[in-house]
Amino acid sequence: MADKKYSCPVEFTLDRIGGKWKSVILWWLKGGSKRFGELMQLMPDISQKVLTSQLRELEADGLIERQVFAESPPRVEYSLSAHGKTLSPIMELMCEWGKANAKTL
Repeated sequence: MADKKYSCPVEFTLDRIGGKWKSVILWWLKGGSKRFGELMQLMPDISQKVLTSQLRELEADGLIERQVFAESPPRVEYSLSAHGKTLSPIMELMCEWGKANAKTL
């Protein structure tokens, strides 16, 4: 994806956070670290396979971090990276727009 040329910055941004679940995952992680099972509970319509795929893509893009704790059983938590936190204002604006327009559209 690094070699892909974009016609505008919005296209680049949507390539990173677009789709049905990435923005929602980022929204929930904005509130703090979450385990895989917690994310599944927050998004009951997502499958394990899709959540795994979306988390991997967000991690590959540097927007989230995956931390594995050396415990038994192993514990894994996902959180926004410093780079991912720069999307917080965008997420807030999307939330406000959704609240303002959900009933009218």
